[in-house]
Amino acid sequence: MDTANLKTFIAAAELASFSLAAERLYLTQPAVSKRISALEAELGTRLFDRIGRRVSLTEAGRMLLPRARDILAEIDDSLRQIANLSGEVGGHLSIGTSHHIGLHRLPPVLRAYTRAWPKVELDLRFMDSEAACHAVQTGQLELGIVTLPLTPLADLDSECIWADPLRIVAGREHPLAGQRHIRPAQLATHAAILPAHGTYTRALLERAIASEAGSLQVSMTTNYLETIKMLVSVGLGWSVLPQTMLSDDLQALDVPGLPLVRQLGVVHHRQRTLSNAARTMLQQLRAGSDKGATAQESLL
Repeated sequence: MDTANLKTFIAAAELASFSLAAERLYLTQPAVSKRISALEAELGTRLFDRIGRRVSLTEAGRMLLPRARDILAEIDDSLRQIANLSGEVGGHLSIGTSHHIGLHRLPPVLRAYTRAWPKVELDLRFMDSEAACHAVQTGQLELGIVTLPLTPLADLDSECIWADPLRIVAGREHPLAGQRHIRPAQLATHAAILPAHGTYTRALLERAIASEAGSLQVSMTTNYLETIKMLVSVGLGWSVLPQTMLSDDLQALDVPGLPLVRQLGVVHHRQRTLSNAARTMLQQLRAGSDKGATAQESLL
């Protein structure tokens, strides 16, 4: 069974589109269709129902999908184990990370890593932390550098690299900005601009204030923290942001008894062998975390 055909099948199944699969795999759409047709001919059954531009898995396709992922994961794992025997640090390293971590935490790590290991081909993909964790689970990525889930995922090993304190914030002219000792219930009476429901940061906030505040008035959602900061700064609502993003156009609100700290770190699949490139990336992340902690302590 051709592994290229299996990769194409998985991409088409996940995206429910041959054209989007072609974009992900850097192929033409006819090439994707040809690979799918070859796999269907080999198996003697249709894997997709084709309705217009959208495709959906048949019963046979749904049965094949998890097995196809397992097959490719086993092959990749075997190749990594063999490559690791040489001790060389090189090859392809796929990493998923959030825009916030990519902008505010990773630059010094990546700078040091690429200088130390120039033979590694970094494939850095920006996505929500939740999507990155899923991609590591399904074998699409080797590492995720993400906001860690509040409840650890069963098949992922996770390691905290940075503690990321959060603050409740509002614009300087917001009604809450001039108040002291705000109760969580007061937050629920004002419009909030928050990350989307189901994100780890949103879940952390809701869990912390649920007993007193109840449901929140969420007027807008976006997972881009820089966008949230802008919307809050012009007075459209309050939000929760990393303490590192505070600036003169924001007012950090005093909400006693509401310590919010999310964990930023790295995840990888528990049952898959890490490449030498991934192992050295873990070492670089830990080293960067130690330096950051030392620098922070020197300011206290």
